[in-house]
Amino acid sequence: MIVFALILILQIACVVHCVRHGRSGLWILGIIFFPLIGSAAYVIVEVLPGRARRDMRIAGQAAVRRIDPEREVRAARDALDTADTAANRIALGDALAGQEKWSDAVLHYREALFKVPLADRPTQLKLARALLESGNAAEALRLVETLPATQSAAETDRAALLQARALAETGERDQAIAILADIGTRMPGGEAQCRQAALLIEAGRDAEAVVPLAEAERRARTLDRYEKVRDRDMYAWAARTLADLRIRGF
Repeated sequence: MIVFALILILQIACVVHCVRHGRSGLWILGIIFFPLIGSAAYVIVEVLPGRARRDMRIAGQAAVRRIDPEREVRAARDALDTADTAANRIALGDALAGQEKWSDAVLHYREALFKVPLADRPTQLKLARALLESGNAAEALRLVETLPATQSAAETDRAALLQARALAETGERDQAIAILADIGTRMPGGEAQCRQAALLIEAGRDAEAVVPLAEAERRARTLDRYEKVRDRDMYAWAARTLADLRIRGF
């Protein structure tokens, strides 16, 4: 019974992946009529190569940044010199943010927003992040709390994560903890849990920090290689802190 249930779950996952990524409908027929063989073939042919290509692309981009860290910034500046458009301002802001030059990124995101007649939620969110990272949490909070509405639950949660960070920086710790606890049930990865635990510990509520830390540790085991490398310091902190709390009897 368990084996049949696992095969059914694999079938459903493969069909959903096939539909979302626009693969041939013949795959769906194969998955349905030949559950084990069809699903295994789909994973081998369609899923694994896609992940490998993604890993190779990310590795290549990282190598280029190590060899020539200013490449993206130079290219963005050259494009801006050619045409001072909102899109080129945003691209330069993104390149500067990628180097953690947050104050410089703020300037270009502001200029981009001046150039667009309608509300540009994605750029406003980027500006809020740059403001927060450059030390202006109060303005970041005001901006993120007045963002235009969106139908995307994922975008809403990303904005809420930034709002929680800004609230914590401006002294509204309990409100930040409540937001992180809420979005942590939906957002992938363990960032919300780690931030929630850090604030709980800061507030002297060590026992309450065990649950989000344990969840972050569990999620860390399911990450792909890129995510593990990108967030290794955060997950290492979570593992150390959880082990310490358990030693102390929490």
